[in-house]
This record gives sequence, C-alpha cells and structure tokens, in this order.
Amino acid sequence: MTEQEPFFSRWSPRILSILRIVTAFFFMAHGSQKLWDIPPGQLPRPELLSLSWIAGIFEFFGGFLLLLGFLTRPIAFLLSGEMAVAYFLRHAPNGFLPLVNRGELAAVYCFLFFYIFFAGGGEWSIDKWWRERKG
Repeated sequence: MTEQEPFFSRWSPRILSILRIVTAFFFMAHGSQKLWDIPPGQLPRPELLSLSWIAGIFEFFGGFLLLLGFLTRPIAFLLSGEMAVAYFLRHAPNGFLPLVNRGELAAVYCFLFFYIFFAGGGEWSIDKWWRERKG
C-alpha cells in the first residue's frame, strides 16, 4: 500500500459525486436546448411528443435527478440506454466510427452513465443520505 492510498480511498466517492454532478449538469443543457431552446441552438425545437422531444425530457429531467443523486442507478441506466439509442439511430447511419459520424459525445455519455449505474451516486447524493437515514 502506498502513502497516497488512504487519500485516494477517502476521496474516491467524493470525486465520483463530482463526476456525476458535472456530467448531469452538462447533460441537462442538451435537454433544455431541445425543450426550450436554452441555450439557443442551431437545430429547430422538436415537435411535441417527437423522438427528439422525448429525448429532451430524458436529458433535462433525468439529468436533474442524476445531478441530485436521486434514483441514481435506474436513472443512469435509462440515460445510458438513451445515449446508445441516440448513437445508433442518429450517428451510426453516417458511419460507424464516432470520429466520422460525430457521435463521440453520445458514446462517452453512454459509457459514463453505464459506469455511474454500477458505481452509484457517490458520497454526496440523496440516495446515500436516504440509505443512512433509514439506518
């Protein structure tokens, strides 16, 4: 065991929370852009109940729940699946490689959310608070 090991062990759950919070915050921006054009984007706002509009709902509200660390694992699993679907429906038809089809972000989000599904919400989450409160 190295000298730094206690430091890394102590901070690992906190850094996981920071990763979850920052990722969720950035992800929410994709949803708010689809739903309300905030921040303004280059694409027109999607029609109500279209696939893109539903993606915006998942991205904004799922991202918000993930930001709070509430229902972290099921939400992360759902968002990971959404990003896999986004990659294969929107990006893969333009070429399989993410660099070619501009799907790097969807692929990265997919695997980040998949990691969070397994790792949980970390030290700073409503899920952890709720577990501790219940005993």
